Amino acid sequence: MSDLVAIAYDDLATAREVVGQLASLKTRDLDLDDCVIVERRDDGSVKLHQPTLTAFGAVSGAVSGGLIGLIFFMPLLGAALGAATGAASGALLETDDGINDDFMRRMGQELQPGKAAVFMLVRKAVPENVLPTLSGRGVLIQTSLNSEDEAMLAAALRSES
Repeated sequence: MSDLVAIAYDDLATAREVVGQLASLKTRDLDLDDCVIVERRDDGSVKLHQPTLTAFGAVSGAVSGGLIGLIFFMPLLGAALGAATGAASGALLETDDGINDDFMRRMGQELQPGKAAVFMLVRKAVPENVLPTLSGRGVLIQTSLNSEDEAMLAAALRSES
């Protein structure tokens, strides 16, 4: 079962930066079912930005392909093949079975204009590796985590790395 985590940021650029950093963790420390950036535009409208699973698949494929390549003494070829395979599988798996779009739009209406939030369905996370990426950034706005994990995440968001 996945947990919902939604974190608000000062702007869209920061939200995108965090998602990019989380994508590099995905292979070993973070397993996401869904990840969406919700932007509240200056005119009050809400825009959903859905990062593609293709990019996440390419990163994980490159890492696993590189490891396989090391075993067979061809790491660059292995990484290239792994990235291509990961990207293809990510593209094939791309569906919108994750977080309800209407729910995210309603939550987006609560953001101040110009702000953004990252909504994630987290299947598995290694907190000691993921929390430093989130340190000192954003405010927790929604979660289905247990109270202990929620307190740990909120503390990490308040702390400076």
